[in-house]
Amino acid sequence: MKIGFIGLGNMGQGMADNVLKAGFDLSVFTRTRSKIQAMEAKGAVGADSAAHLTREVDIILACLPDVPTSNRVFLSEVIPAAKPGQILVDHSTVDPSTSRKIHEAARKRGAFFLDAPISGGPEGARAGTLAIMVGGDAAAFQKALPVFQAMGKTVMHMGPAGGGSVTKLVNQLLVGVHILSSCEALLLGTKAGVDPEMLVEVLRNSWGYSRMLERNAPYIVKRQFGPSAAPLRNMVKDMGIVVGLAKELKIALPAAAATERLFAVTAKRGMAEQDITVIYQILERKQMETAGRSRHGAPGGRSKRRK
Repeated sequence: MKIGFIGLGNMGQGMADNVLKAGFDLSVFTRTRSKIQAMEAKGAVGADSAAHLTREVDIILACLPDVPTSNRVFLSEVIPAAKPGQILVDHSTVDPSTSRKIHEAARKRGAFFLDAPISGGPEGARAGTLAIMVGGDAAAFQKALPVFQAMGKTVMHMGPAGGGSVTKLVNQLLVGVHILSSCEALLLGTKAGVDPEMLVEVLRNSWGYSRMLERNAPYIVKRQFGPSAAPLRNMVKDMGIVVGLAKELKIALPAAAATERLFAVTAKRGMAEQDITVIYQILERKQMETAGRSRHGAPGGRSKRRK
């Protein structure tokens, strides 16, 4: 079975490496020629375009940065070159309506489309321990399952087209809110005089612990807020999709909405490529601004006088 992989970014590179290590015949395409050459050195076959790759393989996997890119790659490049019976897989985080639209376009071509977003971060992509949540045809899922198992530890079929994307958005809602809450919690403890490392150790066996606190605490304690393989821009995109879906469904998600606003404001301040924990710095600055206003009174340095 010949596998094609499109997109060798922070997540896609580790995923493609694991497909190759599992012994699959792998072809790759990405915009950066040096990344293709590096994969060729490992034993993969390089393709000149997404369409070229599609014509040569049985299953196409793609891990792309955003909704417009998924639309362009699948609707303009992959599907026009697809063969009947071929399986097309999008591992990107997109809204369910995008997944269903691509699914329908593939169906008209006689091909199968699976929305199969992933979670686990770059570390999970490298280790082959991702969670992969899949929507689409059950028979196509079973055929692609051995490939998914080369990349993920938890692989589940979540129902018809769009099911995988919905599941990922539920995950991203929790991730986003937990990023913010972990930063708020450590700021509260630190500013109140508790040692942050001791605090995290106690929380490790408490109800308040979470996967995102586990991931974020070392970055916050060491103040490693710089450029990262887990940049804030990814969460800005994902939380925007979450809030958009909530509006479409006419449901209120106040915690998600507040998180999305703070993430978007932080990105607009030029911090989009910083680690997701850069939110801690924003909260820290807000605390300092609040403390400054308390010391100096009203804005402008003038204290209010009682009449």
